[in-house]
Amino acid sequence: MRGILLGAVLAVVCLPLGASDDGANINVDDIVHKFAAKETEFAQARNNYTYRQSVKLQELDPAGNPAGGYGSWEQVSDILFSPEGKRMEHVVYAPVQSLQHLVLTPEDMQDLVNVNPFVLTTTEIPDFDIHYMGREKVDEISCYNFSIKPKKLVPGKRYFEGQIWVDDRDLQIVKTYGKGVGYIKKSSDNQFAKFETYREQVDGKYWFPTYSRADDTLHFKSGEAQRIRQVIRWTDYKRYEGKSTIRFGDVVPDDKSKTTPPPTTKKQ
Repeated sequence: MRGILLGAVLAVVCLPLGASDDGANINVDDIVHKFAAKETEFAQARNNYTYRQSVKLQELDPAGNPAGGYGSWEQVSDILFSPEGKRMEHVVYAPVQSLQHLVLTPEDMQDLVNVNPFVLTTTEIPDFDIHYMGREKVDEISCYNFSIKPKKLVPGKRYFEGQIWVDDRDLQIVKTYGKGVGYIKKSSDNQFAKFETYREQVDGKYWFPTYSRADDTLHFKSGEAQRIRQVIRWTDYKRYEGKSTIRFGDVVPDDKSKTTPPPTTKKQ
């Protein structure tokens, strides 16, 4: 069974926790616990936001072109709340998928939710080997760079493996590069592509995932290879106040005596 989605590990030499940074001694263990605490706070906050998730996956020829004989899969969903305040996903656009060489698996769908927008919380620290790589800028943002790898693969659970860049001021993840990994049965041929995910500060406090891109060639055990391109966008973040249901695209009526959510602008 074939599956695609995000991920890969860079081959690098890792510095242990507590290593020096350009001659200046820093407490890496303390940094990890501080940014994990911030990520925990962010994860809880994001659960109170509505947003739109747009995914497009394309099969490409070896040169990177969507030529004849290659298909695609696309889906646009609004992540919102029911009138009772229950978290829900509402699919607003899902044309018939035309994939010719790939089959989407449950692991692929799990990665969409948990791996592409990777968050490292305090309770998850013991599950990973975390190594400090040094400082690096991401779009002029000074960051701490870490390599992340799960210590053990628990059946049924998906993990991120790769690198993360943490803003050294806000202590939140601003970029990830890696792939989804997990326990896969030996009989399956489920491969996962490398991806990059970027975050933006959309509310003046938290860094939210807004864009993820994979452009990679999947090599299957059968000897076949398939190049893919996948783009995920998260847009229209709005904090849910619990007073009314937020729906994307609602129109505000002329009757100003009625309280309704403001209209939103649909993005790609």
